[in-house]
Amino acid sequence: MKTLKQAKIGDTVTVVKLHGEGAVKRRIMDMGITRGVDIYVRKVAPFGDPVEVTVRGYELSLRKADAEMIEVSQ
Repeated sequence: MKTLKQAKIGDTVTVVKLHGEGAVKRRIMDMGITRGVDIYVRKVAPFGDPVEVTVRGYELSLRKADAEMIEVSQ
């Protein structure tokens, strides 16, 4: 299982599954991150938090904890 946190800068990955419960999962989905969507990893901060991605044509910053809940494939 590979998560969005493990993706490298410049990778384009596809969301396979969202982990997490209730409000946390709903918040991730409200940001446009759903199963099957492509995510491009733009930048990662020096200590890995946050991760800047492009999803559905807009830029988004995700905390490391949220990125760990997003299972992706190459």
